[in-house]
Amino acid sequence: MTAPGTVQRFTRPVPRWTPPLSGDELATVLHRIRSWQAFDGDALLDDVAAALDDVPPAEEDVEEIAQRLRGHLMRLVTIAVAAEAEQDATAAQLIGQARTLRAEDVPGHHRKAIGHLRRMGWTANELLERLVATRCLKEVA
Repeated sequence: MTAPGTVQRFTRPVPRWTPPLSGDELATVLHRIRSWQAFDGDALLDDVAAALDDVPPAEEDVEEIAQRLRGHLMRLVTIAVAAEAEQDATAAQLIGQARTLRAEDVPGHHRKAIGHLRRMGWTANELLERLVATRCLKEVA
């Protein structure tokens, strides 16, 4: 027992603490945290509606809508993979389709570009519904 006011010293050697990540790895984690964007189901549904509407988007809006749909598809695929939704056959098929569409360039011809937008919009909507059905996501209003 130690007397009041004295400090107990350890006699066993204590290993020096080492950080779990290197400086470069910490910088990568910080970059990913700063660039992270939360899933926005309302924005996804707005972009799906723009792509699937009876009145096609104007030619000058196609690339911007396509870029946003690519982002939505990427987030949905990331959520699906993290939630192991690939075990569901329908979800796995939609994930593959989403990856393929996201990687494709928007065609230069306006009608073909609209077709591409509609495939992206349909796939995003179907994958969202499947993730809700498999309880990987909560329902979006």
